[in-house]
Amino acid sequence: MSLTVLQAMHDPFLFGAEFDNPTWTAWEAFLAALLGEAMTDEQKAICATHTGRTDLPLETFRRAALICGRRAGKSRVLALLGTCLATLKDYRPFLSAGEVATVGIIAADRKQARTIFRYVRGLISLVPEMEEEVTRETDEIIEMAGRRVVIEIGTASFRATRGYTYAAVLCDEIAFWRDDSSANPDEEILRALRPGLATIPGSMLLLASSPYARRGVLWKTFKRYYGQKGANTLVWKAATRDMNPEFDKQEERDAYEEDPAAAAAEYGAEFRSDIASFVAPEVVEACTVQGRHELPRDSRVRYVAFVDPSGGSSDSMTLAIAHHENDCAVLDLVRERKAPFSPEATVSDFASVLKSYGLSSVTGDRYGGEWPREQFRKHGITYNLSDKPRSDLYRDLLPLLNSGKAELLDIPVLSRQLCGLERRTGRSGKDNIDHAPGGHDDVANAVAGALLMQRARRMPKFTPAMVQKIAEQGKRESFSVWAR
Repeated sequence: MSLTVLQAMHDPFLFGAEFDNPTWTAWEAFLAALLGEAMTDEQKAICATHTGRTDLPLETFRRAALICGRRAGKSRVLALLGTCLATLKDYRPFLSAGEVATVGIIAADRKQARTIFRYVRGLISLVPEMEEEVTRETDEIIEMAGRRVVIEIGTASFRATRGYTYAAVLCDEIAFWRDDSSANPDEEILRALRPGLATIPGSMLLLASSPYARRGVLWKTFKRYYGQKGANTLVWKAATRDMNPEFDKQEERDAYEEDPAAAAAEYGAEFRSDIASFVAPEVVEACTVQGRHELPRDSRVRYVAFVDPSGGSSDSMTLAIAHHENDCAVLDLVRERKAPFSPEATVSDFASVLKSYGLSSVTGDRYGGEWPREQFRKHGITYNLSDKPRSDLYRDLLPLLNSGKAELLDIPVLSRQLCGLERRTGRSGKDNIDHAPGGHDDVANAVAGALLMQRARRMPKFTPAMVQKIAEQGKRESFSVWAR
């Protein structure tokens, strides 16, 4: 007789030693709701609280979203589900010759995905019969050839997730997925996953994360399905201590005192209202000149340049060159040197590019103290300090983009980084604009600096002495017309 997940959870010969504790009561209610099993009155009340529904059907949900605070236990529950789906079901009738059923564990990176993978490995090791079925194992794969099942780690990339036949996909911390190949990685990845889930009847897609900003797949799933009668996707929303009563109360209190908005998301499972996307993708697209990747130097044009320095070990070092034309800031060139790289060699390369555009100076931030100035000086380039931090550069760039008075190059990384910027409201009420957690903005920073430098230099500044001289020359009228 086949076992259910809840039965396996409490079976002393399977996983009972790991989950036979009253602190798992709320998770048992979640599993009963997910799998369409009969519930006690207590479990029904818990489900109503965390799903906003009283009409849960007695059938398994194939899609579910777990929106829970950190340390609530969601990774361990995903591991339990993944292990049971890999070992307690037979997918062979649905597989073609040579095909295997995959239980995919996907996170922002492989290191994070290994958390659930290790839990899975630990659960399998508790059961000798399951352990004997493992025919191959690495740091990222557990293969059971007899069952034709593979448990495998994946990363948040729509390219890497294609081509599999999935029995289940466990998506961990999906609110924080970032991918260099897409401005909306969570949506692209789920779109790539769906065909692989269609082959096996009863395949499951499970999204789990503490919440973040009010955007992306997790937010859209919550808005569409939470509390909706008859919805075919189960959305479970719960604070940390609702699911894990043993979590340290003092740790939670300290977090709320330090940053209430962040703590409400981290431990209260509330989507943040103080974070919003900075610029709409449609605006960036409208400013991008399709097919234009770089403009050659024009001897009639006066250029400016902005650099975002880096030490070469983690962040990219970037350079942008721009000019002004017909009341529009035009981006001419972007260079990015990805880490790891030699900072000295990169400065040398950038200096050559600057000179090829007739430039003998470049502007950048205060990163590295004297180092950038000294290195550029060696190559005959003056390094000027920007009078604005990057957050202010982005703030001043937005009107330029919204008004369509900027021409951007058709460079995907630039579009992704601009679209990935976030506006955060601090306790003081002041907005701060920066990349999202795990994201990058090195290219966007250099481009914003260059476009705004050129904008500032569009018209010469007249001192009072210059105005007086023009007046003395009898050119008041022409100056007035010109100034208008």
